[in-house]
Amino acid sequence: MLYLTILGGAFIAWLILVVLFTPAIPYHIERDVDSGSDLFIRVLESTCHATLKQGNRLDILTNGTSFYPAMLEAIGAARETVNLECYIFKMGRIGDRFIDALSERARAGVTVTVVMDAIGSFGAFHRAARRLREAGCRVEPYQRLRWYSLARLNNRTHRELLVVDGDIAFVGGAGIADWWAGPQGRRRMWRDTMARIEGPIVSDIMGVLAENWLECCGEILTGPETYKPHRHAGPSGAFAVKSSPADRATASRVLFQTLIEGSNQRVLIATPYFLPDKAFRAAIRRTIARGVDLTVIVPGPATDQRWVRLASRRMYGELLASGVHVFEYSGGMIHAKVLLVDDLWSVLGTTNFDNRSFEHNDEVNLAIRDSAVAERLTADFEDDRRNSVEVTLEAWRSRSLFEKLVGPVAWILERQQ
Repeated sequence: MLYLTILGGAFIAWLILVVLFTPAIPYHIERDVDSGSDLFIRVLESTCHATLKQGNRLDILTNGTSFYPAMLEAIGAARETVNLECYIFKMGRIGDRFIDALSERARAGVTVTVVMDAIGSFGAFHRAARRLREAGCRVEPYQRLRWYSLARLNNRTHRELLVVDGDIAFVGGAGIADWWAGPQGRRRMWRDTMARIEGPIVSDIMGVLAENWLECCGEILTGPETYKPHRHAGPSGAFAVKSSPADRATASRVLFQTLIEGSNQRVLIATPYFLPDKAFRAAIRRTIARGVDLTVIVPGPATDQRWVRLASRRMYGELLASGVHVFEYSGGMIHAKVLLVDDLWSVLGTTNFDNRSFEHNDEVNLAIRDSAVAERLTADFEDDRRNSVEVTLEAWRSRSLFEKLVGPVAWILERQQ
């Protein structure tokens, strides 16, 4: 028994060391590449294993008061298939509305397929799945807790996707929970962004969702009602970039870093969790040194992850000194995940600016090459900035003693959050 105890303790110690102290990959670009060039497109296509698809229509939906009605309307109009994947699904008013809408379509003969992350939707999955299955929906948990899958416990699907009839897709940062739909007591509604998409890129988005369905139950989705012929729907070119931790060098990190280091004028970042590692902080400094203006909006005190905010604020001094403009949102919890580069490129999806998204989670992002879409998202960004407080270097240096003492301990989250 003592022998087994020693072995068990050694294994746990080894696991902690591996998880916390495995060296990060020192990402950097080989040479400068102009974000507006054709070469830049070829670089992204090759390194992110994606293809720029032209002819898409993207409608930007700001906050749950816009995107939930649009999503429910699309589900209600489904005639063949509804495919939903989410990290967060919580019971409540909005959860009930989605369950009712999906159930109604299933009873009408529509094939409804749902993937929920077993951890992100913990506490709601079984109740939601029971009602959905009774109506004829196909529902599977992603990475449920099993003894043989404990080594992959840290891998979650963080993807938030809805595809209807193979023609309409929704991508963005929001799951399904009441806090995206309206105020919760004294807490304001969460600020978030989704996009409604039509066009050739929808089939690529559907392929991302199909990947996790395959992993859940082994079924390869092949029906013609799921993958529709490509049709021109609008003026936007877009990549669907999927990312998973099968390899440590993930496509989402390559996408974010290449876009930032390829910028020429300005970079705007909105993210709920801002924990760039050492290599990314160096990339940001290099970018600013080239004369690029870089602004970040992050949550203020209304964050849902106080310890992550403390870990994030620990590195503000270095970034502020290099010229980064940091704004803390004061209108509640900001959960939007948007990257804007040179008024041309927009990235909208599920990836946070941290190593949990870059190394551990299954993620999906749309990289859009369209100045009109960038202008629309920039307008939201400027509204958010007006509802934010700028963090100056002087104010950061005057932060509380508690924060100064706790900050160095919170560095652990830089590798995990």
